[in-house]
Amino acid sequence: MAEEKKKGLGRGLSALLGDHAASAIQAVTSAAQAGPEGAAAIKGLRTMPVGQLQPGKFQPRRSFDEDRINDLVESVREKGILQPLLVRPLPGQPGKFEIIAGERRWRAAQGAKLHEVPVIVRDLSDREALEVALVENLQRQDLSPLEEADGYRRLMDDFSHTQEELAKAVGKSRSHVANMIRLLALPEPVKIMLEKGELTAGHARALLTAADPLRLSRDVVARALNVRQTEKLVNDEGKAKPSLGGRPAKPGKDADIAALERDLTNSLGCKVSIRSLGKGGELTIAYGSLEQLDDVLARLSRAPGRVNDDLDEV
Repeated sequence: MAEEKKKGLGRGLSALLGDHAASAIQAVTSAAQAGPEGAAAIKGLRTMPVGQLQPGKFQPRRSFDEDRINDLVESVREKGILQPLLVRPLPGQPGKFEIIAGERRWRAAQGAKLHEVPVIVRDLSDREALEVALVENLQRQDLSPLEEADGYRRLMDDFSHTQEELAKAVGKSRSHVANMIRLLALPEPVKIMLEKGELTAGHARALLTAADPLRLSRDVVARALNVRQTEKLVNDEGKAKPSLGGRPAKPGKDADIAALERDLTNSLGCKVSIRSLGKGGELTIAYGSLEQLDDVLARLSRAPGRVNDDLDEV
């Protein structure tokens, strides 16, 4: 059963990245599983002085948690580096290599005073290096929620991959990929709470449907609510309430309109609201930063039909 899952994952990687780039990730995984004896047969595997390596420009991590690095340092001191780094030669710099995957291990090796680390060398183009760095990190499952979400978004935006393809390649469900991408639509202050660990990804997903996610997020943190309590808080906020004078509240939004809002939110990475006004209506796109606005404008300026194609994948 495990073997079947492994083969399926390999096919997903090859379909997403192509055989050359996919084989680079699979070589790293195989070397870690084979151990010191079997790893010798892995193509391109060698030891290399840490001074010959430098961080990759395609590193998907926004920051490195010092406490987790220190924990990794202790592990490296005890057991060494079990999974080799993936690197590529630096053009015009003989003897120098760029880290594609494994910068945390490289940092930990320096902290543990190791002089050499195991590496697998592959000649990868810039495109392949970026894709491999993103996918390898997503597979390792130790990115922050927003780093994971941004990784999926970059793979979709820069390489036109679909949610279905990404899900197969990283061994996740399609709904997981869609839900993670939706986190990018949160207001910037809520994202900061998520990055700091004040909110979990579960809290953040519950807040996505709130009319005022920032206000509720502060309430969640102040009261130390769990995810289920947060969902109830959002649900209670969204319930229809009588207006002043005892008049009934306006009816809820049409289910088809609500579904379209969700699809557009997933596709654009920003919260989208639709309001019907007679024969026409209004479509509102909320963005949390100028960078996010640039992303939306870039998507909307693509060739005709691209947005519709994206929605077909949601």
